[in-house]
Amino acid sequence: MSDLPRPKHHLLAAGLLYPGAWRQIDDFRAAKGVDLPDWPDWCFVPIGATQAIVATDAGIDGNLLGTMYPERIEDAARLAALAAWRMTQGIYRFDPALYSSVIDTPMDRDLPCDVFYRLPEWCVYIETPDLSWLNSSLYGFWAHLEFDVNTGCHELRFVMDSDAALTPVVIHLGSWPLLEAIERARQEAVRRTLMVGLSRIAGAMSDASLAQDLERVLAPMVSLLLYVCSQSAEVGSSDRRPGYPAPKKTKKGWRLFPANHPVTWDVGVRIGAALRKAYQDKELGQGSVDPETGRARPRAHVRRAHWHGFWKGPKDPERSGERKFDIKWMPPIPVNVDDVTDLPATIKPLK
Repeated sequence: MSDLPRPKHHLLAAGLLYPGAWRQIDDFRAAKGVDLPDWPDWCFVPIGATQAIVATDAGIDGNLLGTMYPERIEDAARLAALAAWRMTQGIYRFDPALYSSVIDTPMDRDLPCDVFYRLPEWCVYIETPDLSWLNSSLYGFWAHLEFDVNTGCHELRFVMDSDAALTPVVIHLGSWPLLEAIERARQEAVRRTLMVGLSRIAGAMSDASLAQDLERVLAPMVSLLLYVCSQSAEVGSSDRRPGYPAPKKTKKGWRLFPANHPVTWDVGVRIGAALRKAYQDKELGQGSVDPETGRARPRAHVRRAHWHGFWKGPKDPERSGERKFDIKWMPPIPVNVDDVTDLPATIKPLK
């Protein structure tokens, strides 16, 4: 047991705390769109379902959980993340050079939210060496998508894995930019806190500086998740990548089975090697030489993650269609280093 990864320990602990929860979640998913309202496929199970499980354990109606046991609302959020992660149990481990570059990526105020719908699994666990949360070491975090069956709202849900606690954090997704989504999350937290009569906490959360602090603390985690969502080719290896589980045929019909054990996915092995070479060349003052001219090319360096603007539509004004300016988020790019595809890939065995 002691050699199991941290997220697996938390999964086993949740199963002991709420016996029968996984079977109940299977029942909820079987009733999806039949006896229960439907929800998008990118959401494994809405938190409303896990809230019902927690409330049943407490012996009360699910609608009363926030009023009678507000502290157990977080149990429902944690249970939803762990239930989704249980199906694939993917642990994402960044190459150290790439990791440092990604967490230092500045947050752009126009960064869109829609990239998060490209999560490779229902829920991912990303390791976070050297980061902290609530003044405690942060070992990693779970991230998954939530669909509120009552309001139809889409949410990006984090559960922070630190020594302090497993702390749920919610970001409301929509057509607005990411940083506005973080501010909306704070405002919604204030509203819900007032609804259950916790006015003192709501007053503290209304402080405008809290949104800025939340942006600063969440930025590294958001950047790591953005990379996993947008750069799927840099996760795993060419012959095996993370994905949604495939249903298996049984005597009672098609059924999804959870993973037997965690799987560690290496992120950015090739680009990490390129980044290390770029940093080494820069430190040694070395630049590459153009083989045709014999002249030194600009020194190797790493361009920070940035926005790339481009025009879409016909250039000829006489042709139908309107040209529009669009932007795309670009990950950290090594410049004037060997082609990333030519670098050797040292892939660790999957665990």
